[in-house]
Parts: sequence; structure tokens; C-alpha cells
Amino acid sequence: MDRAISGYHRDNEGDWVAQLSCGHGQHIRHRPPFQLREWVLDAEMRNARLGTPLSCPLCDRAELPDGLRLVRTSPNWDEHTMPAGFKRSHRIAAGTWGRIVVHDGTLRFVAQTEPELNVIVGPQSTQAIPPEVEHNVQPLDQVRFSIDFFSIPKVGEMHHGVVTQEALEAGGETACWAHLLCPQCGAVLDGGPHLAGCDFNL
Repeated sequence: MDRAISGYHRDNEGDWVAQLSCGHGQHIRHRPPFQLREWVLDAEMRNARLGTPLSCPLCDRAELPDGLRLVRTSPNWDEHTMPAGFKRSHRIAAGTWGRIVVHDGTLRFVAQTEPELNVIVGPQSTQAIPPEVEHNVQPLDQVRFSIDFFSIPKVGEMHHGVVTQEALEAGGETACWAHLLCPQCGAVLDGGPHLAGCDFNL
């Protein structure tokens, strides 16, 4: 899965790491003859690569990045009260990760990663949801679950891959707290459209 380069930082060994739009970091070393990235040594050339996509295997495996900020937790849902849109293909907005927390029962989580992620999440287990990835959730029996929503730190809030104390104390932008779910289609209400077929599109 491709993610755009949003910034850079150096690790504790001084190697360059690209900060990706998903919140993951990826080393971009120049170590000839095996790793040829001479552009990483020059600030102008690095800046020219901002926005360039890099493949992110951690997103394909739906692994939560470090340094995310929890911004809200949904109510507890069961197989009857969960938003109907969860069972259809939908996605979480850019800049936001989700984490399903199953309290009781089991559900199936399917995400259009590469390869497709198709897992059963059991009681007292969690499943991360990458941003902007089509996915759906199917209860397999009686189930009780909730979803945590996390914001991705912005460029400048990270130092050696860790969220700075100043950023934590600032608490993020107010908009980060506005992520709510449409009760019918399950779309995150971030100013974008509801999913096709949702009555709230009318």
C-alpha cells in the first residue's frame, strides 16, 4: 500500500527516516552499492520528494504506528445496535486510525490491503483499521465491541519518531476531536460525503 512522504527525521544512529502520511516511519538509507538513495543526503532533494509515495508493508499488515493520540472511543455496540454501514465496504478518513476492541463474542474483519486482510477477532482482542482502506465488519455470533479512534501526529510533532512533549500538552487540533460516525453507513463525519445509498446523502 502506497503512502505519501510527509516529512523526515533522523533515528538515534543518525539514519534518515521518512515520515509517511499513515504515521509509520520508513528508513531511506543511502548505502551503496545495495541501497542507492543519494537524494536523501541533500536537503533540497529530500524536500523535492515530499508527497512521493512509498510502499508501506506495515499498513498492509494493519499495524498501528507509534505515537498516535487517542481522540475518542465509540459507544459499545452489539450485533443489533452496530451501525448497518459497518457490514458494507467503508473507510476511515485520512489522518485517522481505528482500533476495534472486542469485549465479548467474535467478529470478522476484512480489509482491502495487499494481500487482503481477513481475520476473526475474538473476545478481549483488538484489530487496527488503517486510514483510507476499504473494510467491513461482520458479527459471527453475539458480540460486544467498541472502536477507538486515533489521530496521526503532524510533521513537526515528532522527534526521533516520538511525539514531542509540546505536542502532547497541546492536545492536537480541535478538529481531531470531531470524528463521529454516521449511524447508518458508518462513514467518519469529517466533511466528506456519506457512502452510496446512505439516507443522509439526501
